[in-house]
Amino acid sequence: MKPDMFRQPVSILVGLGFPLDIRSVMDAYRHLVEWPASLRDAAHSIALKACGAALRGEIDAETARGLFAAFAEKHDLLAPDRNAIASPGLRGDRGPRVR
Repeated sequence: MKPDMFRQPVSILVGLGFPLDIRSVMDAYRHLVEWPASLRDAAHSIALKACGAALRGEIDAETARGLFAAFAEKHDLLAPDRNAIASPGLRGDRGPRVR
């Protein structure tokens, strides 16, 4: 595994709510660089600095991942767990019964 790869991706929502898996420090860094300047805050700055440090080998990728995930959570970007979203018939419950 490359040193900048995350053990587990951070799934965020982009565009009109489409999920995107951020799999590496470079993916996270690109997303943060493209974040609108008017929406940048302390969480953005911390995550961006952490990703830069990880790319330079100063901190490990998992530390940068944690700070990127915190940024994503603060801005309501985290995608819901895809495994938790299943149609009613797939999990065995058939929903409410109408009589």
